Amino acid sequence: MLVKSIVEMRKIVKGWRREGHTVGYVPTMGALHEGHQSLMERAVTENDRTVASVFVNPIQFGPNEDFDAYPRDLEKDMALCEKVGIDVVFAPEAGTMYFSDKAATVRISGLTDVLCGSKRPGHFDGVCTVVSKFFNIITPDKAYFGQKDAQQVAVIKRMVRDLNFDVEVVPCSIIREGDGLAKSSRNAYLSAKERQAALVLSKSLQMAKEVLDKGERDASLVKGAMLSCIHQEPLAKIDYAEVVDSENLQSIQGKITKSVLIPIAVYIGKTRLIDNIIYTI
Repeated sequence: MLVKSIVEMRKIVKGWRREGHTVGYVPTMGALHEGHQSLMERAVTENDRTVASVFVNPIQFGPNEDFDAYPRDLEKDMALCEKVGIDVVFAPEAGTMYFSDKAATVRISGLTDVLCGSKRPGHFDGVCTVVSKFFNIITPDKAYFGQKDAQQVAVIKRMVRDLNFDVEVVPCSIIREGDGLAKSSRNAYLSAKERQAALVLSKSLQMAKEVLDKGERDASLVKGAMLSCIHQEPLAKIDYAEVVDSENLQSIQGKITKSVLIPIAVYIGKTRLIDNIIYTI
């Protein structure tokens, strides 16, 4: 079922609640792929009723980013949602979600000042604002997010904690192509040559894992191994490659003593791709 009205969406959820159903929610910007499908399949399995939102959120894009070019295919997205058993696809228009004179924004400080947040000012303000609105409209018991955007998962978890949202944030594993490339809607932007070059992201993360598996605990040396790997790909331009605390996202200086997040962001041509691994000691 396709729903575009906030009033109708709330009415449906209230009906489910009266019947005692649990509600799962998967937020997306559309252009759905197997990564989204895995989130939706888990949500359908773990809840009585499930909502997926399809909304390309304008306020999380910077002035020179790809909002207008972002892939949109609601008909195809609907087909996938129906295939996996999503009960409602909530696809509001931007004018429905935002007042023209909106004055409220949700910002989580600290966690948003590093990694992608430092490179994309205002991005996570847009993410937190729209997700908080969807949480208020849909009131899910569980919300499912892909671990590929590890910073987003950490930021949403902190928002839920600090603002007392009654929802469980469920991180879900990264879904990869057979050759290791993380599934992403932005992969569609890549030429055949760029698609091959993009494998350097997963290769560099594997290099970091191998160095750690051999017992290396100096964060700068682990990072250096990744950078050396990426520098071998002429089409790659590094945005960042880091070893950070998996909770507060601060860069590790010196010795690694506990589980770490290893996130990277790399431009392949004009396309910015992200990936990460969590390494547990």
